[in-house]
Amino acid sequence: MSLKLGVPSKGRLMEKTFQWFADRGVTLRKSGSDREYAGAVDGIDGVELVLLSAGEIPRELETGRIHLGVTGSDLVRERLSAWDQQVDEVARMGFGGADLIIAVPQAWIDVETLDDLDAVAAAFRAHHGFRLRIATKYHRLVREFLRDNGVADYQLIDSQGATEGTIRNGTAEAVADITSTGETLRANGLKILSDGMIHSSQATLFRGRRRNWTDAQRATFKALVAKLTA
Repeated sequence: MSLKLGVPSKGRLMEKTFQWFADRGVTLRKSGSDREYAGAVDGIDGVELVLLSAGEIPRELETGRIHLGVTGSDLVRERLSAWDQQVDEVARMGFGGADLIIAVPQAWIDVETLDDLDAVAAAFRAHHGFRLRIATKYHRLVREFLRDNGVADYQLIDSQGATEGTIRNGTAEAVADITSTGETLRANGLKILSDGMIHSSQATLFRGRRRNWTDAQRATFKALVAKLTA
């Protein structure tokens, strides 16, 4: 049975993943048309390419349906409970970088840190009778981060659209979102808290930790890692 490698199925993340492997002597390519989600691997025997959405890859690693996968480190941490017991980092790939941060309105001139946010959240609840709302797609990571930093009296609001716009729309008071340059945040009148960095994400090659690997798959993995790190 082949070692199954899951990579993003489209966009710049797929292109950069293909290039990263090619630079190390392993060629990944789609089979057939752009709409097909199968592929091939040249440069090493025993590896099968599986094309998936980046968001699917953490779960596929967890279940063991793929053995290796390329996805954002933020997605692994968000979607897998006790992620470091489910997968191992094989290589940080140096692209797809973005920061998961907490941002508040620029008009909150006295709010610069998480301690300030905690104080504002307590005052907000006392005044309005409900908790301050933070819009995000990253519930697990944000909740754990705020817990570890002693921030209470907030509620997370699910955002599947343009998170930065939720404050102007009146559906949230703060946001926790991915940003590369901060330009979109500034354009929406937001500022990042000075200690509001939750996770600095990048594309990463992960190995699933399920113990159902065959000896042949382990040997292929060892050969692949040797080639990628040579």
